[in-house]
Amino acid sequence: MNQVPIAVDEKTAAALTGVSVSSLQKMRMRGDGPPYAKMGQRVRYQPDALRRWVEQHVVRSTSEQHAA
Repeated sequence: MNQVPIAVDEKTAAALTGVSVSSLQKMRMRGDGPPYAKMGQRVRYQPDALRRWVEQHVVRSTSEQHAA
């Protein structure tokens, strides 16, 4: 049985979202990226939270992009 993990590392989060690890790190510093958990030095992302974050950034036109 293939279970969805509770949390994934930033490399997996980058692959799931199509955003580079470097971009995820920069977004964490700015506070405008997907929500994450910090466990000691480790950063983890919940797959459902990544999915919601991507869905919140869907636009239909370039003019919408600036409004989002």
